[in-house]
This record gives sequence, C-alpha cells and structure tokens, in this order.
Amino acid sequence: MNVFYNREGIGDVLLVSLKPIPAEERAFVKRGDVVRIFSERSGETVGYNIFSASSYHPFSGNGPLDVDEELVGVINDILAKNGFDEPIEADLSPKFVVGYVKEKTKHPNADKLSVCQVDVGGEVLQIVCGAPNVAAGQKVVVAKIGAVMPSGLVIQESELRGVRSSGMICSARELGLPNAPQEKGILVLSDEYEVGQPFVF
Repeated sequence: MNVFYNREGIGDVLLVSLKPIPAEERAFVKRGDVVRIFSERSGETVGYNIFSASSYHPFSGNGPLDVDEELVGVINDILAKNGFDEPIEADLSPKFVVGYVKEKTKHPNADKLSVCQVDVGGEVLQIVCGAPNVAAGQKVVVAKIGAVMPSGLVIQESELRGVRSSGMICSARELGLPNAPQEKGILVLSDEYEVGQPFVF
C-alpha cells in the first residue's frame, strides 16, 4: 500500500494505491468524496482517490506519505464516512532493508544482467540486477515490493528477460544519497549492517 499527497501539484486529493493493474482494466465508482478504483475483471479494489482530503485530516507532504497504523485508521474512517465498508489492510513492514547477496549467477538471456539470491532476513528474494559491481557476499540495500523510490518509482514484481525479479538492489544515486557516485553500481554496505534491518536514508 502506498499513499501520496501533493496539494500544490495535484490539489487536495489523497491517492491510495493498493495494487498496480493495467489502465485498460481499471473501473471506478464514486461515493461522496471518494472514488474507488477496482479491477473490472476481478472486482478487486486496487486503490482510492480521496477528494477534499484536508476536510477530514490535516494531511501534509509533497509525495509519498509514511504509512503507519494511524494513517491506515484515518483512511478507513474516511472510507466508512463515504459509504465504503471494506477496510483496507496495509503491510507495515519496512520496504528498504539490508540484504545479503547469497548467490549471483549469470542471467540466461542477457549478458549484462545477473540473477541474485538475496537474504533480507526471514526470506530470500530473487532479484535481477544490472549493476556491474554486484557480487556474492555483499551487504546491500534492497527495495522490496511496494517500496517507493525517491524518483517516485514504485517497486513491483516483474520479469526481466524471462526471469522473475522480486525487488531491487539499490545504488546510492537511486536512493538519492548525498555525494552519490555517478558511475553505475550498487551501494555496498559495510559489515556492521545487520541483514533484515531497515535501511533509513
């Protein structure tokens, strides 16, 4: 779940994104100040647009908001007030974490891509990576599914040249870190970082 608010850019609208779907599959229903976005094929709710958002809560920010229990409660209260009785649930686990590259193999269909098995604490993710400096044994920053990059890019499950990829190994530049090197390459962390811990930047 990702929540965006940018009053100057798009007006007093809270954008709640639950799941990406193709544009041609989207359908809409409006009640009061809320538009529910859902899949025409499955009926599954994939997001909400909440208009006149500040009349319900003093939202502030200029892009993605930090999603916590309080924000989820506020959104569910707004939905209920506008006649939507399906409360949303959010995965509140950290989306940027320290990972450990357990294994790196050559991508079978692309010379410049590697297929990495990355331990993020409690699970191992398969991530396709194009960085020339990625190697087994490194501690790295992993953007998990649902993470919102500083550029606004939302990390999604994907398939790169026929190989599934569940996240992204990040460079300092992609994370917007100060004095990030301009050459291509992931950010390699020092050993004192603990696998699975949130990476705060």
